[in-house]
Amino acid sequence: MEWANETLVTEFVFLGFSSLAGLQRLLFAVFLLVYLFMLGTNAIIVSTIVLDRALHTPMYFFLGVLSCSETCYTFVIVPKMLVDLLAQKKTISFLGCAIQMFSFLFLICSHSFLLAAMGYDRYVAICDPLRYTVLMGFGVCVGLVAAACACGFSVSLVTTSMIFHLPFHSSNQLHHFFCDISPVLKLASHHSYLSQLVIFVLGVFVLVIPLLLILVSYIRIISAILKIPSSVGRYKAFSTCASHLIVITVHYGCASFIYLRPKSNYSSSQDTLISVSYTILTPLFNPMIYSLRNKEFKSALQRTMAQTSCLVNQRAKFSLFS
Repeated sequence: MEWANETLVTEFVFLGFSSLAGLQRLLFAVFLLVYLFMLGTNAIIVSTIVLDRALHTPMYFFLGVLSCSETCYTFVIVPKMLVDLLAQKKTISFLGCAIQMFSFLFLICSHSFLLAAMGYDRYVAICDPLRYTVLMGFGVCVGLVAAACACGFSVSLVTTSMIFHLPFHSSNQLHHFFCDISPVLKLASHHSYLSQLVIFVLGVFVLVIPLLLILVSYIRIISAILKIPSSVGRYKAFSTCASHLIVITVHYGCASFIYLRPKSNYSSSQDTLISVSYTILTPLFNPMIYSLRNKEFKSALQRTMAQTSCLVNQRAKFSLFS
C-alpha cells in the first residue's frame, strides 16, 4: 500500500494491557465469557424481532439495527484483543490499523446518529401518536438508518485518511489495545493544527449534533408527559424512554470523555479503562437494558421459543415416522 511505503513504521505494537501481564489469562477468560454472552443475547434479540410479527414496529426495528451495530463494532475490536491477551507479540500492520480504525469509527459514529433516530421515534410516539404509523413508516425508518450510516462513513473516511497520511517515523508503541484516534495520533512524527482542528470538529459533529437532537426531542417528550392527567399514563410513557436515556448517558459520557477533550489531557491508562467499558461492557448491558427487562419483548421471546420448540418436535416426529 502507498501509506506503508511512505513511512518507516510498518506495524504497531499494542501495550494496552502491558501493566497487567500477570492477569492477562484471567482477563482473556473474563472478556471471552462476556463477549460470548453479548453475542448470544444480541442474536436472541435480532431473531426474536425478525420472527415475531408483534415486534415489527419502528421501535424494535431500530433496536434490531442497534444490536447488529453493537455486534459489528465489538467484532472489529474484541477478537483481536482476545488473541493479543494470549500472544507474546501484540502487533498489527499499518494497513490493518487503518482498516480497524475506519471500521470502528464508521460503526461507532453511525451508532450515535442511530441513537438520535431512536430519540425521534420516541418523540413521535409520545407527542404525535395519531400520526405515528404515517410519520414512522418503514421507508422513513430505513432512510434514517441509511442517513446514520452515511454520516458515519463520511466522518470515518475523512478522519482515518487524515491520520494515516501523517508521517510515522518514530515509535510504534501504541499505548492502547486497538487503533483509536488519540493513541495513534500521538505516535505521528508531526501533525498540523489544521488536522487536529478538523478531527475535533468532526468529533463535535458526531457527538454534539445527535445529542442536541436528542435533548430537543426529550424536552418535548417531558413536556407532553407532564400534560398526561393520569399518573399511570405518565409512568407508562416515561418507562418507554427510560432505557434509551440510560444507553445515551453511558454512550455519550464515555465517548465525550475520550474524543472531546484537549490533547494535553490524554491519559493512556484512563483511555484503556473507558474504552473497555464502551467496547465490551456497554454492548453487554444494552441488550439487558433495552430488551431482556421489557415485558413486551419477553412475551414475544416466549412465543418465539414455543413456536420453535413446536416446529422442532413436528420435524422430529416426521423424521421418526418417515
